[in-house]
Amino acid sequence: MLDAFIIEEIKRRERRREDHERPVVELPLPAPDDRPRRRTETEEEKPQRGVVVIDLLS
Repeated sequence: MLDAFIIEEIKRRERRREDHERPVVELPLPAPDDRPRRRTETEEEKPQRGVVVIDLLS
C-alpha cells in the first residue's frame, strides 16, 4: 500500500500534465498604448468639496 503523500503527489503530477496538454484559446487583443492617457480637469469638472460637521452631543 502506498503512502497518502505519494498518492497525492501522483495525482498532483497527473493534473499538472493534463493542464499542460489541454488546448488553449488565445484571443487577439490589441496592443496597449505605451503611455497612459491623462485627463486634464477643468474648473467645471472638479467636484465640489466641503466640510460637514456633525454634533453628537446634542
